[in-house]
Amino acid sequence: MERIAILGASSQIAKDLIQSLAREGCSELLLYVRDVAAAQRWQQSRGLDFAVLDYADYGREPHDAVLNFVGVGDPQRAAQMGGAIFGITQQYDDLALEQLKLHPQRRYIFLSSGAAYGPTFTQPAGPDTRASIALNAVTPQDYYAMAKLHAECKHRALPELAITDLRVFNYFSRTQDLGARFFITDILRAIRDDTVLQTTDGQMVRDYLHPQDFHQLVRRVLDAPPQNRAFDCYSAAPVEKQELLTAMQQRFGLRYEVAASTQAPAGIVNATGAKPFYYSLNRQAAELGYQPAYSSIDGIAVESAIILGRDATQQDHG
Repeated sequence: MERIAILGASSQIAKDLIQSLAREGCSELLLYVRDVAAAQRWQQSRGLDFAVLDYADYGREPHDAVLNFVGVGDPQRAAQMGGAIFGITQQYDDLALEQLKLHPQRRYIFLSSGAAYGPTFTQPAGPDTRASIALNAVTPQDYYAMAKLHAECKHRALPELAITDLRVFNYFSRTQDLGARFFITDILRAIRDDTVLQTTDGQMVRDYLHPQDFHQLVRRVLDAPPQNRAFDCYSAAPVEKQELLTAMQQRFGLRYEVAASTQAPAGIVNATGAKPFYYSLNRQAAELGYQPAYSSIDGIAVESAIILGRDATQQDHG
């Protein structure tokens, strides 16, 4: 049975993957976290019984692969962290890399981000898209992207090691923290609290990855021949902003008001830059046999129904 170490095992996306791997039943997991007691309580509540260890213990237990989820998933938290994101990203990446050099047969999967391409996304990413940073005018909104890009560059400079960077653009599951500041969580809070969502008419297209598809992609990477490269994550289809608003109105009774982009409602968090087309058309992961089962809208409907405790097909407000 393969042994997989997971750094940052307390993150939302890591927890979802841990449960998927547990259901798969072919991996022994080593969960590395900062708060061991909290992680033990969480896994006990899910009926799991994997080893939970402190980061200081990493390197003592043999394993076949390491997955690094350490980072920031909430744009509001990213804004609060500022430049500290550089040190955190490098610290845990170096932790994995140091051990990988001692055990070059090991696989390393690093959770990167679509933000590594840069802050604009005036069009979706593709195989030939270049990363773009305004080097002479770096702002705090660029820090997160630059931290991920720096890590990826380090990884490509080690071509003899089996390192795979997975660039997640958007991810959504039933375990989403509704306190996080994403557009989808703003929608869900408005539905839950029966308030009116305030948004703008600015164009926005997003691609929301479902946890089952993320699990499939991770498994494809682990089962493929060793290689050193990056893959963009994608669902079966992205979703446009108005399409998402209409679907959430029809299925869950969302109430919303749209203002001109020049009159943006207060409280909107834009920690990593405006991205009207934040998704990728790069389908290189298909080379591994990856075929997403969920489109963005279907994944959101299924997971939102569970969060809200409703039938995803019900029509609350016609």
